[in-house]
Amino acid sequence: MAFGKNKGLAAAIALGLGAATMAAGAALAHNEPMPKGPMSAGAKAAHQRHANFEKLGAAFKALNDELRKSSPNVATVQAQTRTMVSLSNALPTWFPRGSGVEARPKSEAKANIWTDAAGFSAKASAAQVQVSRLNQAALKGDMDAVKAQVRPTGAACKACHDVYRQQKD
Repeated sequence: MAFGKNKGLAAAIALGLGAATMAAGAALAHNEPMPKGPMSAGAKAAHQRHANFEKLGAAFKALNDELRKSSPNVATVQAQTRTMVSLSNALPTWFPRGSGVEARPKSEAKANIWTDAAGFSAKASAAQVQVSRLNQAALKGDMDAVKAQVRPTGAACKACHDVYRQQKD
């Protein structure tokens, strides 16, 4: 199927690319080196979480960049979705208590991550399911299915961001 012939597919890729670009752009806007010297466990977790989200955003962007090609490289797509699965599966562990803005002022984690732990867990699980589906399609080498799964994956990420992530200037 030619990429330009399917507006729905193009919109799905655009949404995924937009979500990945937004995540990568936000990560770069709030990038800071890991402080030197002793840090609290919360500060270490907050800085590592930030680095992990940068990796996740970069993998999603690389995936979308590859999918925009007329003949995406299956191995490249699979590598990016494997990275996304690995990171998304670990995501719930990135938010120990005490790792919010009190530990890293540039943190975009809202306090409701901890006060609404069940809701946060549900959103994280929903994102994991969508990323897993994306990876399953990639492992089969089905680029049409991968392209179709980009939109639900990006939407699951956005659904969590909408509730549990604050935008910093």
